[in-house]
Formats: sequence, C-alpha cells, structure tokens
Amino acid sequence: MVKKISESIEEFRQHYPRVALLVTVQSNLPRAVAVVTAQAKGRENAMAVSLHMPVSYAPPIYAVAISPNRFTYRLIADSQEFGVNFLPFELADLVASIGGSLGTKIDKFQKFNIARDKPVRTAVPILKATYAAYECRLVNDSGYGDHRLLIGKIEAVHLQEGIFTSEGVLDLDKVNPGLYLGNDLYLTALKDSLRNLDRKVYGKR
Repeated sequence: MVKKISESIEEFRQHYPRVALLVTVQSNLPRAVAVVTAQAKGRENAMAVSLHMPVSYAPPIYAVAISPNRFTYRLIADSQEFGVNFLPFELADLVASIGGSLGTKIDKFQKFNIARDKPVRTAVPILKATYAAYECRLVNDSGYGDHRLLIGKIEAVHLQEGIFTSEGVLDLDKVNPGLYLGNDLYLTALKDSLRNLDRKVYGKR
C-alpha cells in the first residue's frame, strides 16, 4: 500500500470520526457583550465542538478545545465552568443548527426550542435530549495554536437510564451515538460492526 507523506500541514481531519458533542455554558456576562441587549442579565449559550477528549479518570477530567474568538470561550472564561453534552444521531440536525449559528446574534435555546435538565453542581445548561452529559469546573485554560485547551474537572454526570451496560459501555441497541466525520458530515455506529477483542487475549498472541 502506497502512502502519501506531506510536511505541509493545513487543515487535518484524519482523526475523525469523533462523537458529536455540544458544550454549554452560563455566565454573568452582561448581554451587551453578546450584542443582544444592554440588560445586566446572564447569558446562556451552546456550541458544537469536535475537538474534545477525556484526560484523567481519577480525578475525572475532560478537555475541550475552543477558539478564543468564540463567544462560548468568553462565557467559560467568565463563569469558570462548562457542560459537555452527548447527543444521539437522530439529533444531528440540532448539533448542526447550533454549530452553524452565532450565540452573539441569537438565543440558541429559544431559537431551537432546546429543553434543559437542571444542573446539580454548576449553573451550566444540561440538554434534556442528551444521553450523557458532564458538568465541568474549569481547572486550566491554556493556549495552543489558534485554540484554547479548556481542562474541566467533572463535578456531576447525567446519564439516561438503561442505555449503558453493567460494564458502563454504551448499548447500541438502545442509542445511536452521533459521530462527526468532518466537513459537515455526520454518521452513526453500526451495531453489526461491533467486535469484542479482549486485550488480555490479544496481548498474549
């Protein structure tokens, strides 16, 4: 198999597909910053994020990468907390709608009629339609290239009951996780492609 090697790296999408994810935030920044009104009320926002990953299990830490030019970043920097929401493939159109609109121009929760669950350890909005969500407290904010890497300690986990196995694995008979392939393409996992490759067995071959 012939491979092409390039040292000229621009946009790279070889790490896709990734789970489609929505970051939510609530802040006390006045609406004037959002170019909506000048009222001194808090502002909520949600944005689609493809650059994200778990960092640690003990303590539980999750990271998202967001451009400092994003309105969501300004809200997180102000509030020091954010929500991580995982949505099923059936709601990929909502992820795309949120990702394609600007929180500085509209209230996304009102525009897209997004129902919320009540958070328990933070003030971040948790989407009712999510099959799993994390409430995160910001512990580190560092710049890398054109993005900020936001490290959050998970303070609470919201799980839809009955969709995870006793081992904590997502049950594909009960939920189709939304995956993002890059370039506005979405897909889901195919249960028929699932293979159980025990590392203890394969590691001894």
